[in-house]
Amino acid sequence: MIDGGPPHQANNFIKQISALNLSPEEIKLIILTHGDFDHTGSAKDIKEVTGAKVAIHENDRNLLEEGIFNWPAGVTVWGKFIHFTMMPLVRKIQIRKLSPDILLSKDDFPLDEYGIDGRIIHTSGHTLGSVSVLLNNGDAFVGCMAHNGFPFRRSPGPPIFATDLDRLKESWYMLREKGAKIIYPSHGKPFIIDEIFKSKFLVSQSETLL
Repeated sequence: MIDGGPPHQANNFIKQISALNLSPEEIKLIILTHGDFDHTGSAKDIKEVTGAKVAIHENDRNLLEEGIFNWPAGVTVWGKFIHFTMMPLVRKIQIRKLSPDILLSKDDFPLDEYGIDGRIIHTSGHTLGSVSVLLNNGDAFVGCMAHNGFPFRRSPGPPIFATDLDRLKESWYMLREKGAKIIYPSHGKPFIIDEIFKSKFLVSQSETLL
């Protein structure tokens, strides 16, 4: 399972997984792509339901362990507007503290043990501990490395919130080099990786996102 969603989603998780004819206990690993509140909020609740191990990158571990609310700053005009207007409404959201079972690092983490043909890759930039799940067939589940849906973007592009844009650019080039083909963002529909490289943001590694 990739990400835990915002707080109070355990019941919805049970409903959705039942619709797939699976039992919660069949989930053995919960991979948190980063430490933002809308990705870690229900991780502890779902772990209690499934008994699954929880993995997060060491750079974001404190956000999970200390239940810290996290939301990177806006890096576009629209991102700054959303961040400014929504922050008063969401900043009081409480995250249940959770000690991760697996700490990810800069090294790739193979998923063979869990029956998955792929690995977890450190793709820093949105947060310093952002990771992606890259399958051997080229499918890449990238968390918030990109947005492709309302209210963030109307078409595929880099995230409108980020911590380090230079690292984000490096992560995109690295992900392409490792064979990513189809991108599955946390917010929005999947798209081919070429769409990202059409954006001004990634035309050149020296450019800045304005």
